[in-house]
Amino acid sequence: MTEPLVKTTLPNGLEVRLKEIHTAELVSHWIWYRVGSRNEQPGKTGISHWVEHMQFKGTQRFPAGLLDKAISRDGGSWNAFTYMDWTAYFEKMPAEKIELALQIESDRMVNGLYDPKEVEAERTVVISELEGLQNDPTYRLDEAVQRASFSVHPYGGEVIGSEADLHNIQRDDLYQHYRTYYTPGNAVLALSGDFEAEAMLELVRRYYEPIPSAPKIQPVVLQDKPLSSEERLELSGPGETTYLQVAYRAPAANSADFFNMVVLDSLLAGPMSLNMFGGGGISNKTSRLYRALVETEMVIGVSAGLQATIDPFLFNVYCIVNPQHSADEVLTALDHEIQRIQDHQVTQEEIARAIKQARALFAYGSEDITNQGFWLGYSEMFASYDWFENYVQLLESVTPDAVQAAAQDYLQQSRRVVGVYLPDEAKGEGA
Repeated sequence: MTEPLVKTTLPNGLEVRLKEIHTAELVSHWIWYRVGSRNEQPGKTGISHWVEHMQFKGTQRFPAGLLDKAISRDGGSWNAFTYMDWTAYFEKMPAEKIELALQIESDRMVNGLYDPKEVEAERTVVISELEGLQNDPTYRLDEAVQRASFSVHPYGGEVIGSEADLHNIQRDDLYQHYRTYYTPGNAVLALSGDFEAEAMLELVRRYYEPIPSAPKIQPVVLQDKPLSSEERLELSGPGETTYLQVAYRAPAANSADFFNMVVLDSLLAGPMSLNMFGGGGISNKTSRLYRALVETEMVIGVSAGLQATIDPFLFNVYCIVNPQHSADEVLTALDHEIQRIQDHQVTQEEIARAIKQARALFAYGSEDITNQGFWLGYSEMFASYDWFENYVQLLESVTPDAVQAAAQDYLQQSRRVVGVYLPDEAKGEGA
């Protein structure tokens, strides 16, 4: 990761990150906006995700029907993601064709059409997407647990929003949201791949510098107090499987405790990739929860993880309960494993293995041109690129004492939400 890196800010406020990687004749182009469900108000939930959809409906220069054809004709691919803290758009193109990505993204930063007919067509698409999610028991459980974990912070809502809000949001709401947040000063442009930084910076200036600046956005986000008591909830519905989800409040990514929690996560359930775009996987068969829950056949599968976020979010543990056991039995066994870490310091050898696995998964999610471009911008959404560059060093500095303290501070039974999904035929038989 020693390739040349250029960091600069254009006069209009656009932050630019360029990283030369000459391993393949490809370039990855990312534009990140600091807007997601964290920036939404009651009555407008899901608006950031809907705006992302509308950005594919074209501009006068690049009508919707021509966008996909233009990208695919030049041998490229593209997509977009909306999350709690950000919305990102990316293109991967042959190096000699990357100018098209700069043309498209600089144009739709300011010239989205938001045609009323397209808005209504996309309303149907987004609501259909939500309805599909609501047919998934794990989504329903996660939605309920997340809502119960926060009382005032927007992190309590799912990124896709509520069905009522998706019916009520209008074209002018979407366009105002777009014009407010899609500005150079609220964005980070990241490119990685086969280019010369000086020449690429000239292209960036040509297409992005003429875009007018806008007032800096200072969102006011209400913060929740720490959870003060355990809350339990139960859902039921179709299916044959019982699911258990346990959520604890986790530290923000920029907190020193975040890295202690990454190692604790690796120790408990196996490492989870922080790269939401992709980055391989590592078996969790050496983790404590796998040995305690899967090898004893109490659960069919167990996983856990936390996300890199601006504000404190959640550390979630997910279990697919074996039909021969109850969610309560699984929860008791889970609590026992957590209590062991809280009461007895883990060995240096076990910490070293957990760090090695987390470090390896981080490397898998950082190695190719697209993932390098991803990290250039993604890390700026909740911290800075220094956070990414220092990730391995910070992981390796985690001690057994710090992991034990993190378990004691964050994984308290009195400060969590426990959710159970029961199939209809199991309801009434006991959780």
